[in-house]
Amino acid sequence: MTNVKLEKVVKAYGGMQVVHGVDLEVNAGEFVVLVGPSGCGKSTILRMIAGLEEISGGRVSIGDRVVNRIAPKDRDVAMVFQNYALYPHLSVEQNIAFGLRLRGMAKDKRHELVMDAAGILGLTDYLDRRPADLSGGQRQRVAMGRAIVRDPSVFLFDEPLSNLDAKLRNKMRAEIKRLHSRLGTTSIYVTHDQVEAMTLADRIAILKDGRVEQVGTPLEIFGNPANAFVAGFMGSPPMNLVLGTISGTAAAPVVKLADGSALPVPAMALDTFEDGSRVQLGLRPETIQLADPNDTVAPLAQIRVDLVEPLGMESLVHAELGDTSIVVKVPGVVQLVQGSQVGITVAPEHCHLFAAKSGARLHTAVAA
Repeated sequence: MTNVKLEKVVKAYGGMQVVHGVDLEVNAGEFVVLVGPSGCGKSTILRMIAGLEEISGGRVSIGDRVVNRIAPKDRDVAMVFQNYALYPHLSVEQNIAFGLRLRGMAKDKRHELVMDAAGILGLTDYLDRRPADLSGGQRQRVAMGRAIVRDPSVFLFDEPLSNLDAKLRNKMRAEIKRLHSRLGTTSIYVTHDQVEAMTLADRIAILKDGRVEQVGTPLEIFGNPANAFVAGFMGSPPMNLVLGTISGTAAAPVVKLADGSALPVPAMALDTFEDGSRVQLGLRPETIQLADPNDTVAPLAQIRVDLVEPLGMESLVHAELGDTSIVVKVPGVVQLVQGSQVGITVAPEHCHLFAAKSGARLHTAVAA
């Protein structure tokens, strides 16, 4: 197994720089997902690793080799693209074996490798078919089979599921995870879908405007986002961000909102607490509780209901908290009237704090 290392990697097109000094190390056998909005540079970074884009600055290493000047065919990587890139006039077996045939591999050996890959991917019964006779998910498996038979040091996936419908995406996501568990090959996967990132990755690198905002395990990033951008990007629905003012003391701070309500938040270190500062209060939709009207404890704030999306096992309540639109995720089905006022509560430990302007995370646990 092989590691991949990016050191101060830059990509520029003429005078326009699109990747700004990215540092990232992918450990041998690790599955790392690059995630971010369209145009953030994630596919460009993947293509630089593959050798399909020239590196404008910095260094890319695969194993113990710096590959900046090495041709794509000599980097020992295999790439799975978004659009399958299959030859329509060739059978499944011929598509999977195409690269091996170009290398001059003996027919018997090619057939052995194709049969092994087809067995792994459940394609054994489809080897004589052509791409037009396959479903989208089967075509994507053929594309992965073509990568597997090369037995590369590194797999590169460039949004391979984005052309599939929701059901197929879920199925293929599970198959990719099983494939990595079975092969253990170092893998780098690009997506804009945070659900794919959370479910597939050993670690996630979140990008914005050609820069890495945070790298960590899915649970680290979900539970402790480094800034407001990461907080608002990861999660489905994403974290609600509400402007307010920090008040009280570092040991017992509250955030006062525009509607006059005040929500207790976790204790802060003195170097991050400044009474009267503007902050962004982060609230995950699933951590907000609708108040029980029969409860004797007063709610912390009131929301005005805009609409309810029933999803069966849960419902999404779209509402206004002060002058900010938020989403509340609640279990089961709720009957709420549009325009009605509903109380909410949030446990302090579920609140996140970010600077109003920079978006930097403010909450730092106070040492016991």
